[in-house]
Amino acid sequence: MRSIWPVFIWPALLLICLIPGLLNRAVSSLSAGQVPVLDTPLWKLTLWHLGLVLSAEAVVLLIGVPLAVAVTRPGRASLMRLAEALTGLGQTVPTLAILALAVPALGFGIKPTLLGLLLYGLVPVVSNAIAGLLAVDKPTLDAARGMGMTDSQRLMRVELPLSLPILLAGVRTSTVYNVGTATIGAALGASGLGTPIIEGLSQQNTGLVVIGALLAALLALSLDGLLGLVAAEA
Repeated sequence: MRSIWPVFIWPALLLICLIPGLLNRAVSSLSAGQVPVLDTPLWKLTLWHLGLVLSAEAVVLLIGVPLAVAVTRPGRASLMRLAEALTGLGQTVPTLAILALAVPALGFGIKPTLLGLLLYGLVPVVSNAIAGLLAVDKPTLDAARGMGMTDSQRLMRVELPLSLPILLAGVRTSTVYNVGTATIGAALGASGLGTPIIEGLSQQNTGLVVIGALLAALLALSLDGLLGLVAAEA
C-alpha cells in the first residue's frame, strides 16, 4: 500500500510559508534588501484564491458532468462531438483575451475571472467524463438492464461509479489549471495570489512576484496531491 504521507508535504510547506512575515523576510534580498509589505495578509489572499478556484470548479462540475451524461446517451454521437468542440474552444483563446472580452459585459472583479476559470476548467472535466462513460463495458450495462434497472438507475449505480476514476483525473487537471489561471484575475480586481504578482510587476519588485508565484505553485501542488489521493481511493 502506497504511503499517503508524501501527499502532505506540499500543504505543510504552504502552511509554513503562510507564517506571518516568514516568506516576506526570506525574499527581502530580491527586494533591494527591504521586506516586501502587502496590505492584505498572505493567508487571507491564499484562502480567497482557494475559494475562487473551488467555486469555479463547483460550477464546472455542475455544467460539465450533466453535459457529458447528456451527449453520451445512445444516438447522440454528433452532439458529443459538438460538445467536445465547443468546450475545447475555451482553451484555444488566451486567458487575457477572454477576460478582456468579459469585462465590458460583467465589469471588473470576480465575475469575469469566474467566467475565465469556467471556460478553462470545462475542457478536462467534460473530456474525461465523456471518456469515462464511454469506457463502461457494454456487457456490464446489459447485465444491469437484465436485472431490471431503469436508465437512471444504470446511470447512478453503474455508469457514474465506474467512470469516477477517469472523471476525477479530469477534475484534478482542471483544478491545477485554474490555480494558475486565477492569478490573472488579480489584474481585474479579483484579489487572490495574483495580487502580489501584479503589484510586484508594477513596482518592479521581484520579491513580491516570487511570493505570489511560490504560494500559487504550492497551492496547486497541494490540491493536486490531495485530489490524487481521492482518485486513488475511488
